[in-house]
Amino acid sequence: MSLHRRDFLKQLGQASAAAAFLPVLGDAFAASPKKMFFEISLAEWSLHKAIFGKQLSNLDFPVKAKKDFGITIVEYVNTCFFDGTHTFKENATNQTYLKELLMRCKDNGVRNHLIMCDAEGNLGDLDDAKRKQAVENHYKWVEAAKYLGCATIRVNAAGEGTADEVAKAATDGLGRLSEFAAKSKINVIVENHGGYSSDGQWLSKVMKAVNMKNCGTLPDFGNFCLKWQANHAGCDESYDRYKGTEELMPFAKGVSAKTYNFDEKGNEKDMDYAKLLKIVKQAGFKGIVGIEYEGSTLTEEEGIRKTKALLERVGGTV
Repeated sequence: MSLHRRDFLKQLGQASAAAAFLPVLGDAFAASPKKMFFEISLAEWSLHKAIFGKQLSNLDFPVKAKKDFGITIVEYVNTCFFDGTHTFKENATNQTYLKELLMRCKDNGVRNHLIMCDAEGNLGDLDDAKRKQAVENHYKWVEAAKYLGCATIRVNAAGEGTADEVAKAATDGLGRLSEFAAKSKINVIVENHGGYSSDGQWLSKVMKAVNMKNCGTLPDFGNFCLKWQANHAGCDESYDRYKGTEELMPFAKGVSAKTYNFDEKGNEKDMDYAKLLKIVKQAGFKGIVGIEYEGSTLTEEEGIRKTKALLERVGGTV
């Protein structure tokens, strides 16, 4: 071997050794991404087509969230509790079922956050007996939430009547339910979910009237339609989503990141996520933001991944 080649190989070895440190040095001087001010959860409704189509069960949902999407916090929907053996209502009180669900979560390091409750009556029903029954119908979900280690149940402040009449009734219904839930240290939160509840001022007024620490809101970025066309073919009247989100955030104990359609850059076509998340941050919120993909142009799994990517990208910059 010639001296020149020996020197070359020696220098190459030294250069290689030095290069081994470059990634470390590069990482040290690179600008690290800004940490998000919230945690991400997966709302089960994002997979409702698969669940109602019997391609996925409620029991499998937490494991799928962790393994397929890298999400370790989940939000259930009560109507997805149906398993072919018991109705969703029966499974809310079925200790064997709840024990199995909780075991799967613990075995996979998944945290239960909330249960979204539908089909249990209107908490803003003007009929006192029906309203009382609706309140009591939610008791089992409070108890299921406590068993599963959830912090919250999501309910609807629905009713038929004038805005003032329903507000008064909803204040009573939510107050009664929140009083019961407080014994189990469970929150009761209301989503803007159509009708009067999609009016930020109306729902804020109800929250102030209830005036209980465990009663709050779940602002949903997409649910601000005040008046739907027949069969939900379209929305005739909408509330300003940015104004509504800002009005609901002072009472928020969670946030629902609704998405429908994405552009080629991965942004939601009809919502300014940077503006929405800035509103959330400025309200001092540091809780959990749930992914709820409800579009039809992508598969449910694709929609979930795109929503997660959007939240991570925008959430680290606002």
